Amino acid sequence: MSILIQNGTLVLPDGPVKADLRIADGRIAQIGPNLDPADSQLLDAAGKLIFPGFIDTHTHFEMNKGTVKETADNWTTGTRAAVAGGTTCVLDFAEPAPGCSLQSALDTWHDRADGHASCHYGFHMTIKDWDPRIRSELPAMTAAGVTSYKVYLAYQGLQVSDAVAYESIRAVAEEGGVVGCHCENGDLINEAMAALKAAGRLTPDAHPLAHRDFMESEAVNRWLTLAEMAGAPVNVVHLSTRRGLEAARAARARGQKLYLETCPQYLTMTEEKYHLPGFESAKYVFSPPLRTQDDVDALWEAVSSGEIDTIGTDHCSFHYNPTKMLGKDDFSAIPPGIPGVEHRPALIYTYGVKEGRISLVQMARLLAEQPAKLFGMYPQKGVLRVGSDADLVFFDPDHTWTITAKDQYQNVDYTPYEGMVMAGKTDTVLLNGKIAVAGGKVVEENLGRYVRRGPSQFWR
Repeated sequence: MSILIQNGTLVLPDGPVKADLRIADGRIAQIGPNLDPADSQLLDAAGKLIFPGFIDTHTHFEMNKGTVKETADNWTTGTRAAVAGGTTCVLDFAEPAPGCSLQSALDTWHDRADGHASCHYGFHMTIKDWDPRIRSELPAMTAAGVTSYKVYLAYQGLQVSDAVAYESIRAVAEEGGVVGCHCENGDLINEAMAALKAAGRLTPDAHPLAHRDFMESEAVNRWLTLAEMAGAPVNVVHLSTRRGLEAARAARARGQKLYLETCPQYLTMTEEKYHLPGFESAKYVFSPPLRTQDDVDALWEAVSSGEIDTIGTDHCSFHYNPTKMLGKDDFSAIPPGIPGVEHRPALIYTYGVKEGRISLVQMARLLAEQPAKLFGMYPQKGVLRVGSDADLVFFDPDHTWTITAKDQYQNVDYTPYEGMVMAGKTDTVLLNGKIAVAGGKVVEENLGRYVRRGPSQFWR
């Protein structure tokens, strides 16, 4: 029996439309007005916006497994929280152990995710080592559906040289993939941390001083210079500053093809969070850190104008107590990261659509269509179109509610968005035509499946 969704407003690429949508065999089979309801299960979506399933381009589940710095959310809890908020697919970062193969990381992440995921999932692959052995693995990764990678210009144990970053861009481009980069100058961060600690600055308010805006912009410029030499498009992840944005704008003005991701935290909060009483500011220690209101304004301008391509969460949840408390005597020992996978759609709707900064179509592009295109899933995912997977979100634009840690699915003892009032909420979620969320509650788990991704579909 097919499923017929009636009375909703479909958020299509050309604009919102009042129409029916039929699902058959897990895919969208028909879109149009007044479709025949015979032999169909009926779902009434009156008063709801129907979006294509949202895609979170940036998560870290079950990271640091087995250590004192293990993340609070594993694949069971993290994907359950994701689908509760309307995210039907996540792209997580598989990270090889030092000296180990890409295949070993892929195997490990499959072991953690397969059979435990309540939303669909794919993997970016982190490049830490680079040698002929790693280079030779790229075709096998492509065959396995891994077509996106990440390098870091900061963090001990992750930071790569410019030469490795350049060679990675070239090699991945030959596979039709894209490389993203954590753009901060790691050497300058290390120098700043050492100076701050030598001066006795050990509390969380020192964190943003070790991650200044020019450390991001320098790294963005360097990353894009490497990409220009390699002659391939690249991605900048979690962009947080006006100066970093200006570096990207300058590259685009020269004709360079590149993509920008930012995160809800950089659109909704400022560095004032680093001046909370006691140790509360540790909850907001992540990298890059929160910035100034001027940076927030600049990023919203870029989101509104279409310069930002995707919005991921960088979800990396650590319990405040005991895990964040590991750095109570030294800010540099606070595990960096925050939760957010559950609340991204509501935040972007509330601060974006309701505030008049973006349209419903722009929200769908940022959270669904463009992530699917950049990461090789379109039009299987990311759009309401006949033949696409029936991953759908019924969003209630009139549901006012407050984010609280006690009511969240995320398996962590706080939320950075505590007390924020949202102007809309995910009500119902379908994965391949099966109802996973109803009335805002997860009603069926473990429906997620691995998404074998193709080449990037660059549009600039």
